[in-house]
Amino acid sequence: MQRRKCRHRIHPTDNESEDAGKPISVVDSFHSQRPHCAQTWNGSHSSGVKDMQTAMVLGDMSNTFKALQAGLTVEGITMYLFWLGIVGMGAGAAYLFMMQGSLTKTYKKVAIVAGIICAVACFHYYRMAGIYVESLALAMTQNEDGTWTIGKLAAFPTAYRYIDWLITVPLMVLEFPLLLNLGKKGKPLFWGLGVVSLFMLIFAWVAETSPLGGGSWWGFYIVSCLCWVAMVGMLYGSVTKAAAHLPADFQGHLGTMKAFILIGWIIYPIGFLLALSGNESIREIAYNVADVINKVGFGIACVAAAKCLGDAEERGELKSAA
Repeated sequence: MQRRKCRHRIHPTDNESEDAGKPISVVDSFHSQRPHCAQTWNGSHSSGVKDMQTAMVLGDMSNTFKALQAGLTVEGITMYLFWLGIVGMGAGAAYLFMMQGSLTKTYKKVAIVAGIICAVACFHYYRMAGIYVESLALAMTQNEDGTWTIGKLAAFPTAYRYIDWLITVPLMVLEFPLLLNLGKKGKPLFWGLGVVSLFMLIFAWVAETSPLGGGSWWGFYIVSCLCWVAMVGMLYGSVTKAAAHLPADFQGHLGTMKAFILIGWIIYPIGFLLALSGNESIREIAYNVADVINKVGFGIACVAAAKCLGDAEERGELKSAA
């Protein structure tokens, strides 16, 4: 990355040697983090030392400071959404863990799993935000007029994102058999949803790491989408049939949960295609928004469904599956 060197002059006091009045070149380790780096130091030697110490502090926060200069550009908005993801997932995890106290013993596990999903995502968003900020800072260049230019980002937190999805997505779809409480009868549904979700993610990961717009990129993307379609088919087929004996008011909650997978997850294949726009940060925006909605929102919907079933259980209204 091209940099401008800053030259600083210290005016000596009467007690300093003649050599102290000569211009000195200060290592430009912090100038790229400051909009106006050229300055003249006047006064005593102690004030010069103080300014140098301030410069060292600014140098320590270089990545975040530089990345913040992106402002409300696409890259800047993406960075803010990563930070929002940390807060959203953390708050969601805390709320969902607390909500288990309002559920009956049979359905506490639903809130626990939903909280784990958000907690895992919170940690990964912390890591992903750090990677993105560092990559953005390296792409930032300060111009002679004090403005900043954003180059092409060299790296995106794709690996961390898929690690997160490989853990959290199967847990999300497994909330359905947990709610239905089918026991051994629910094993085929349990394994079916889990395996299909893993294949969907594996094929998507291969597509993400393939050359953009190439044959393998499109091919694995389409296969991943077909896995998602198969999963939706299982939810509206097998899950709906397995839940037919449950109270009518629960069916509305179940419909909301299924809508998250059908409608909420559409953002992901659309976001994948946004990489074709030439700015991959747009894809990250779509993913970040979708993650918060589909993890925190889905978790709240799961807890509401579990509360409905718990209340019915206490009233003795639950019927056994046929």
